[in-house]
Amino acid sequence: MKPFSDSRQQSQTPTRGWPPVSVIMPVLNEERHLREAVRQVLDQDYEGPLEVVLSVGPSKDRTQEVADAIAAEDPRVIVVPNPTGRTPNALNAAIVASHNQIVARVDGHAMLPRDYLRTAVETLETTGADNVGGIMAAEGITPFEQAVACAMTSKIGVGNARFHTGGQAGPADTVYLGVFRRTALDRVSGYDEHFQRAQDWEMNHRIRETGGLVWFQPRMRVTYRPRPNVRALAKQYFHYGRWRRVVARTHQGTINLRYLAPPAAVAAIALGLVVSPFFWPGLLIPGGYVAAIIAGSVATGRGLPAAALVRLPLVYAAMHLSWGTGFLTSPPSLSKQPSGSQRVGRSSQEAERVGLEDLFED
Repeated sequence: MKPFSDSRQQSQTPTRGWPPVSVIMPVLNEERHLREAVRQVLDQDYEGPLEVVLSVGPSKDRTQEVADAIAAEDPRVIVVPNPTGRTPNALNAAIVASHNQIVARVDGHAMLPRDYLRTAVETLETTGADNVGGIMAAEGITPFEQAVACAMTSKIGVGNARFHTGGQAGPADTVYLGVFRRTALDRVSGYDEHFQRAQDWEMNHRIRETGGLVWFQPRMRVTYRPRPNVRALAKQYFHYGRWRRVVARTHQGTINLRYLAPPAAVAAIALGLVVSPFFWPGLLIPGGYVAAIIAGSVATGRGLPAAALVRLPLVYAAMHLSWGTGFLTSPPSLSKQPSGSQRVGRSSQEAERVGLEDLFED
């Protein structure tokens, strides 16, 4: 990948002291929502110049036509191709095509508050951070989505990750989406395209390892729509766990108890079920997990409609067990090979197997 700085010129002049911002959007199969997503960016309560770079993958719908039409209507919108359809490749292509010294990642289906960019730029300036981001505010419409939203914003579901559960502003390991100084992106050469998942966490780790600051700003609250059914949710969390282990293999010392809890639970439950025909107390392990999930659902599901509350234990179990299984079964062949290695791994085959849409979404 060529250096990002090769293709950049500071071509826009700040307005009223607000610096120009480039918004990069990886886009795949977003025909229904793309116009609204771009409009939401261009209508931001931000006085500085904006540009939007759409990195469009090989979609199955009319996303490409919609993106081209938007660009033809508004010179602030640029369209670049992403032939691989993968998220990190899309983001890097958009960074290369962008021009400004502040780069904001926005997903094609994200719903931003109007002061999102203003808050981000103010936070960059006051903290000196290299990347700032806020809360992935899951909000559901159907009872199942409401249950997922509850789980994704509770410590039982996702541990103590502030970009899920909220908390005080301050330094963080990673944040949702991100608004970056271009100098930081240049310093770490952007997203590592090997990581089909967890590429945000992995790049934020490299930013911190090279002396940069990642800052959590809870005022940057972005609405997120959860997966609509248990199959899609389980697939999402299975690949989260699988690729988080790839990150752990690549960056030693980045795993903590929060990440080890789901695989430990899966291993313990499996052991209990295996020994139970010969040693019945083994059933106490899966039974204890079920009881704990039900109790946790009652404690965290207060205020949910009844139809959502009864689905909450299933949602917690799908998230925990899928993430844990993905972590435990993550094949060594997915791990990043040393620079210059001639060995061809299975990461591209993995992409084909799970589908580009699965790799592209958060």
